[in-house]
Amino acid sequence: MVKVSENNSSKLVKILKGSAISILTTLVFLIIFAALLTYTNINENAMPTVIIIVTALSILIGSEISASMIKKNGILNGTLVGIIYIVLLYLISSVVTRNFSLNKYSIIMIATSIIIGGIGGIIGVNKK
Repeated sequence: MVKVSENNSSKLVKILKGSAISILTTLVFLIIFAALLTYTNINENAMPTVIIIVTALSILIGSEISASMIKKNGILNGTLVGIIYIVLLYLISSVVTRNFSLNKYSIIMIATSIIIGGIGGIIGVNKK
């Protein structure tokens, strides 16, 4: 049996909080973008680019907050936020659409999530 120390448990909670913040931030940004699409002349072809930018900003925010709470191993903890975020995103989207496939766009999203998570973690740990 694996014994989880209080310290590791606390870190996991903080990483999960960072992932939740990322997902909530994504929802807010996408609702704003949906309103802009509805009430302005923004072309729908901009959606893939906007989604990548929103995902990156959301993970950056969540991983930065998470790493600033943990205060060490920023790249690792931020990367974990990015991984949890993207796994949850793909699980939810595969349940909703019932059509999960890995393509070029998916690979870009996964790589972006991991890299941006690490960068956010570095920023969070080094924030004063």
